[in-house]
Amino acid sequence: MVGIGTMSSYAAFPHLKRTPFKSIYFDSNPCEGRILDIFEASHSTREIAFFFVHGGGWKSGSRSIFHQIIHEYVKLGFDCASTDYRLKDVTIFDQVADIRIGLDIFAADLAKRNRPQKVLLIGSSAGAHLALLTAFAKPEECGVPEKPLNFACDIVGIVVQSAPFSFVPWPDIFPGSWQSMQSAAGMPYNDNKEVYKQLSPLHYIQAGMPPLLALHAENEEMFPREIYTEFAKRFLELGNVVQEKIYPRTEHGFFYSLERWQQREAFDDILRFAEAVKNY
Repeated sequence: MVGIGTMSSYAAFPHLKRTPFKSIYFDSNPCEGRILDIFEASHSTREIAFFFVHGGGWKSGSRSIFHQIIHEYVKLGFDCASTDYRLKDVTIFDQVADIRIGLDIFAADLAKRNRPQKVLLIGSSAGAHLALLTAFAKPEECGVPEKPLNFACDIVGIVVQSAPFSFVPWPDIFPGSWQSMQSAAGMPYNDNKEVYKQLSPLHYIQAGMPPLLALHAENEEMFPREIYTEFAKRFLELGNVVQEKIYPRTEHGFFYSLERWQQREAFDDILRFAEAVKNY
């Protein structure tokens, strides 16, 4: 089911031109959370498309948070999509399955318009975690869709901001984060530690993975950089490519608009990263 709309998030930015988009439901009977917005560049000149996954502690948030940023990428010729996923009465395994279906729908849309099906995944916080699992784990390992996927979506790179690279608790874990993580896992850690290993991007590292760009907030309070450092070390040892950058005077999940210079700098860093990985 397809709907046509304009970016509701632009109500706060009346000076910006509204960009039309398609809202596509995953199911014939619409299900809350199983929907994505597709933005077609009027002059689609890029060899890579962007697919955004929102954060919100695996229990809140909306695809519309990225609309302002998407508008600016679309003006530069990038086709983009921003997906929702179910937030109630599901686990992370279900959410990853939703994202896989959203990617499949986006790949089909790109193919229909004779556009390259090369996609850069971009996620923040919980969305970064879900993007990492989607890119690194096989469907049979994490996030099995209820129906077979139809299109081969080529994930050529991943951009994550405020990402949890492990789901196994660390000594000084932020209590609010740990509560959200256990709820999203569907069971307490001590009941089944193996599930938390399955939900850790660290668990899936192997050679030949897509390049990764990690955007760090200087004042990150939820997911310590030490976990990322361990991840990056293993990632690089196997010949993969990883880049990172720390943005001063920023906080968890800062990349959601373009009002601050740090946000605009992250926007440009993603552009440079996309240019570097388009031939991956």
